[in-house]
Amino acid sequence: MGGLIQLHGHGLRARQVRGPAGLNARPGVVPIEARRYRCLPCGAVVVVLPFEVVPRRHYSASAIGFALALWGLVRETARAVRRRVSGASSLGFDATGWVTLRRWATAVRGGRLFASVPAAAPSATLREVAAVAATGLAASADSTTRHLPIEQRAFLGAAHAA
Repeated sequence: MGGLIQLHGHGLRARQVRGPAGLNARPGVVPIEARRYRCLPCGAVVVVLPFEVVPRRHYSASAIGFALALWGLVRETARAVRRRVSGASSLGFDATGWVTLRRWATAVRGGRLFASVPAAAPSATLREVAAVAATGLAASADSTTRHLPIEQRAFLGAAHAA
């Protein structure tokens, strides 16, 4: 007979993601609850995270979707997007604004992030890749949000697509 038991403590580190906690919220660090379970038959440990946490990313899915929409659809500069999504007090040494934004667009292009969104044309720029991804994420938002700006719909839809 199989099953899982929840582990409490046992070295579980506090987890957090970056980005706005909600629509129109200031960016910051959002604590998340991670639960650990041990499989009784095999002893494996499984970590269960909220659905909008993207594996191996410091930012929430919503924050990434919002950033892609601001950059790709609203056409904000990378620096302006960073100020709205990151909350970091210093901009670092990247003269172009925010290298993480280009990394996300590259991951989308390669199917490693938001694989369910439509693919951009192979010749698309990274900003065009961001626009196509953000449009797909916005389409994933609940239909009751159609009255919201597209970047807010991308924020909401990204959590579903993560």
